[in-house]
Amino acid sequence: MKVTSRSLTITGALAISAIVLAGCSSPAGEQQPEEPQFEGSLTIWVDADRVPVLEGIAEQFEEERGVSVELVTKEFGTIRDDLITQAPTGNGPDIIVGAHDWLGKLVQNGVVAPLELGDKASEFQEVAVTAMSYEGQTYGLPYSVENIALVRNVDIAPEAPATFDDLIAAGQAAVADGSAEYAFLVGLDPNAADPYHLYPLQASFGAPVFEITADGTYDPTALALGNEGGEAFAVKLREWGQAGLLNTNISGDIAREEFVAGKSPFWLTGPWSIPAITEAGINYAVDPIPTAGGEVATPFVGVQGFFVSSESENKLAANEFLVNYVGTEAVQTALYEVGGRAPALLSAFEAAQADEVVGAFGAVGATGVPMPNVPAMDVVWSDWGSTEVAIINGQGDPVELWRAMVASIESKIAG
Repeated sequence: MKVTSRSLTITGALAISAIVLAGCSSPAGEQQPEEPQFEGSLTIWVDADRVPVLEGIAEQFEEERGVSVELVTKEFGTIRDDLITQAPTGNGPDIIVGAHDWLGKLVQNGVVAPLELGDKASEFQEVAVTAMSYEGQTYGLPYSVENIALVRNVDIAPEAPATFDDLIAAGQAAVADGSAEYAFLVGLDPNAADPYHLYPLQASFGAPVFEITADGTYDPTALALGNEGGEAFAVKLREWGQAGLLNTNISGDIAREEFVAGKSPFWLTGPWSIPAITEAGINYAVDPIPTAGGEVATPFVGVQGFFVSSESENKLAANEFLVNYVGTEAVQTALYEVGGRAPALLSAFEAAQADEVVGAFGAVGATGVPMPNVPAMDVVWSDWGSTEVAIINGQGDPVELWRAMVASIESKIAG
């Protein structure tokens, strides 16, 4: 498989965006609603990768709406906590770029304002809007989605496995006949395993982290890790550890090196690994993650987007900039071009699927669930990961270890 992408210059993107915006007029003779008046300025905190796209659209916004836009480049990883610290002092920005799983903490600290998407919400992938929502309100303008899938070396494993047992059988057969050294690869940490990468397998046992409500969001008061499915997953973790399928000494970097060297038929990874696979000349396919527990193996979906500060003095202009400028097909496509993450806007995503890899990962992501954005998630990761390590390495009874993990997490959530 060869990775391809449509080329779209920022200049072209802006031209298309201008056309889209200019085309939103009502039929002649109808009374036009009064155009909102904008003034002042906007300050946006954004990482360096997104600056080139936003520079052009900021100039267009100033020209058409009379609002100047200052882009302040910041390290992505510092933006959330800097907003929490600075917004209450009045020194923060009007808009930030960020990840959807920051949302619960941002809302808890009162530093982001709801975003009025209106009818525009239906133009985005549903999982993206859900991810940017908290307690019934939408807070962010999504621009990208990403998730993991099963990457398969076609030369070693010509057929996609229907179940994880099928994967194990095919992988072990490849090791037995000398065409592979590893039946399956997934990068793990010796102290924290990797609950993110292992989650689809856990989910296939019917064991989400928190109960998922009817609208697709999470109930932070209902920890679901401890159900029967979670305990069944714990038993399987130990079984896979004993069989050598899961190895906490194989880090993400080692997994990448071994797969691109052609030493395994299967690798559980994300689109960020595709350039290395392509460069190595591996004949590969991107497949759905096979079920281990009988239910769909739903990966976590990560969404990135933009949030409006609750302390912004120009929220109306900020909402306009995000919904009607950043939320256009041209700009969403330009952000995809520079970031490599599939667009959240449906029209941009459909166009991006001309790239087989984007389409394949997107199909898997369509079955996924947003990574929990509730504040309680902050206390889940550590116990979750360290317990997976203990179970994989046979450091106790898997069910007892899992139950102790659940009790510890519940105690921390309760405070």
